Amino acid sequence: MKAIRRFTVRPVLPEPLQPLSDLARNLRWSWHAETRDLFQSVDPERWAASDRDPVRLLGSVPPARLAELAQDRRFLRRLTAAADDLDDYVRGARWYQAQSGELPAAVAYFSPEFGITAALPQYSGGLGILAGDHLKAASDLGVPLIGVGLLYRHGYFRQTLSRDGWQQEHYPVLDPHELPLTLLEEADGTPARVALALPGGRQLHARIWLAQVGRVPLLMLDSDVEENDVGGRGVTDRLYGGGSEHRLLQEMLLGIGGVRAVRAYCRLTGHPRPEVFHTNEGHAGFLGLERIAELADDGLDFDAALEAVRAGTVFTTHTPVPAGIDRFDRDLVARHFGPDAELPRIDVGQILRLGRETYPGGEPDLFNMAVMGLRLGQRANGVSLLHGQVSREMFAGLWPGFDAEEVPITSVTNGVHAPTWVAPEVLRLGARQVGAQRTEDALTVGGSQRWDAVADIPDLDIWELRRTLREQLVTEVRRRLTLSWRQRGAGTAELGWIDGVLDPDVLTIGFARRVPSYKRLTLMLSDPDRLKGLLLHPERPIQIVVAGKAHPADDGGKRLVQELVRFADDPRVRHRIVFLPDYGMGMAQKLYPGCDIWLNNPLRPLEACGTSGMKAALNGCLNLSVLDGWWDEWFQPDFGWAIPTADGAGTDPDRRDAIEAAALYDLLEQRVAPRFYERGRTGLPDRWIEMVRQTLTLLGPKVLAGRMVREYVERLYTPAAHAHRAMTPDTARALAGWKERVRAAWPGVRVDHVETTTATPTAELGSTLGLRVRVALAGLGPEDVEVQAVSGRVDPEDRLTDATATPLKPVGTPDLEGRWLYEGPLALDRTGPYGYTVRILPSHPLLASPTELGLVTTPTQDAAAGAGVLLR
Repeated sequence: MKAIRRFTVRPVLPEPLQPLSDLARNLRWSWHAETRDLFQSVDPERWAASDRDPVRLLGSVPPARLAELAQDRRFLRRLTAAADDLDDYVRGARWYQAQSGELPAAVAYFSPEFGITAALPQYSGGLGILAGDHLKAASDLGVPLIGVGLLYRHGYFRQTLSRDGWQQEHYPVLDPHELPLTLLEEADGTPARVALALPGGRQLHARIWLAQVGRVPLLMLDSDVEENDVGGRGVTDRLYGGGSEHRLLQEMLLGIGGVRAVRAYCRLTGHPRPEVFHTNEGHAGFLGLERIAELADDGLDFDAALEAVRAGTVFTTHTPVPAGIDRFDRDLVARHFGPDAELPRIDVGQILRLGRETYPGGEPDLFNMAVMGLRLGQRANGVSLLHGQVSREMFAGLWPGFDAEEVPITSVTNGVHAPTWVAPEVLRLGARQVGAQRTEDALTVGGSQRWDAVADIPDLDIWELRRTLREQLVTEVRRRLTLSWRQRGAGTAELGWIDGVLDPDVLTIGFARRVPSYKRLTLMLSDPDRLKGLLLHPERPIQIVVAGKAHPADDGGKRLVQELVRFADDPRVRHRIVFLPDYGMGMAQKLYPGCDIWLNNPLRPLEACGTSGMKAALNGCLNLSVLDGWWDEWFQPDFGWAIPTADGAGTDPDRRDAIEAAALYDLLEQRVAPRFYERGRTGLPDRWIEMVRQTLTLLGPKVLAGRMVREYVERLYTPAAHAHRAMTPDTARALAGWKERVRAAWPGVRVDHVETTTATPTAELGSTLGLRVRVALAGLGPEDVEVQAVSGRVDPEDRLTDATATPLKPVGTPDLEGRWLYEGPLALDRTGPYGYTVRILPSHPLLASPTELGLVTTPTQDAAAGAGVLLR
């Protein structure tokens, strides 16, 4: 029989145990080992059965055991210490509070998914895990962040396999009352609500759930409320599910509803109002429209409100390919805004222009969320050095006339939250070496360039640690493999072979991620016989643990999973290669530490960052990867291997895969496996151990989420807060008026004449070239523009490379035709083919970048006639 109604019965804790409830409701337990140990001691068996979820644990402990604990003085002392430690963590001053300068009073961080803990399954992959690590690191640093997301009633799907290896999806129903969440309530005890207006006079209502992530509140909007019709209740059903209108409503609720939720939270709790809004990928981009509407209510027109909103907005793009961006039909967007729907105070045409693809190859009938994000954010970034470069090239069409390197998109390389991802055994080794507090500070705040204390750890300790972690992974793999085969229909008599799967003394390779085609799950299968030879090598065998989910709508990805599973099912190799279904945080926390090698072989440059290898590195696992994402930035032969790529324009995809797979096999066969099995005079693999040591020493401090969040604070949040404060209503109106005047005048702005003091084709290094440039400014003044000389080496087509811009100065007053004379020196500081040009850019003290308006004027051929020739 099935229940006709479901509700949650909460345990009543004895008074002495009340702090357990507070500890369970603050997700700091998910990365704080002492708190988890406390919960385990409540009832070890039920702790394991509850998947290490304190809320589920407390709901299952019998009253007799609770009464017993309420009388246990030793347990109560531990409970008091844990509660006091959490209170100090939440209220005490941390890194942020010790900084000088006027930092943001608060930052609102919007993301469509958050991976905090397996107990709150609201993530699908790297974007969500990154967002969760961002919140945790902000909490550790004391950054006053407010997270904003949606609460998906089914979360992301659970994955099992059919008997023939085909991925199957399951969507368990999540009851918010059984999750570590509390409802945000009004002063009278009723749930706080937000509402969106829908076409036809309908409304979409949502309540606000609060997850406390250490010091950071995470607000999660839930549309499954009685006031909504069936369609409205289903808006927050699944992460990345449904069709276009469903996704649009999710993103409107996240962005517009999210801002309203933040306002409600600040009103009810007294939390400082955010000065900076951070849009983590384009899904939340509509938040800028809601903030424009707020300012319109205060009397600002659209253009002035846009300037005010842009000043305090940071936009992070995570995709290196246009296909990864959400794009909606313009008519669909138009139907959901305007007088009969949401934000009636804003003209629909103005909204549509924000998402218009106004660049070569753009589709005028589509509304691009990333394009809107870039237009609504004065500061933007990619998530690795290489991804920043790829993003500048991908979006260069929005800034016509500028080279890609000048597109105003910077980069902040992602990091990972070490306390979440580092195995307890690794933490204990660090604490034994330098002390618990220094270890915690090193892993959370960071700041050092090297962890030199790793040099003092004996080789034997490192090697024994690595074997212990590998052995734990073997045990975990066998447990999960047994569960998977039972789900596939196997009986006990068929599963005896699982007891021999993997060997704790064999070189272990991990590969786990989402399964889009560009990540190339099956590259390792390009030559099955060669892979079998590596797996079964008599002296230097390898073993591989693979995991990953294909999107439910991606049959191509599911076929890749099935291909890998069928290979791993082969009785000849199944003790050496396994596929584990249902990849998630719980599995990952066992997988990263237990592997010796982390494999990553995407199509370069399609991996924006790829943080799984960072998590592995923090546990002493070496990376074997294509030079993409973060590995392209930080790879050194001292601590890993780079898979050569065949990414020339003339290489077809199949041939490229074959070349790169062969390179992977060669590396494993000739360099990786021999290094692992080679023994030195002490009987230990000393050269391997030294690579582990170098990984921890040199990579460890770089890959931290604490380093990442500090960069966001210093390079993006603080400048955005200062720009926000400077943008008073009068200033915003003035800046909008100035931009309108500049855009109107710009067609008449031109370089009329360029001449130099040297007309010879060669010059000596260290000499100076004098420039005189006459420009027409079409009614603008020198205070509105900057005239620059841009110089550098030239390629065979006379294109400037590695260019440097030097401002020129106006001389005197305009001539009778209104033209201005600019002069300045140009130092010849490089040898070889050298050239220059001049250009005019808009200039204003409130612009974050001189390229912000996308306006530039360069000389015509006639104007350059007196400029001399290129210096070679």
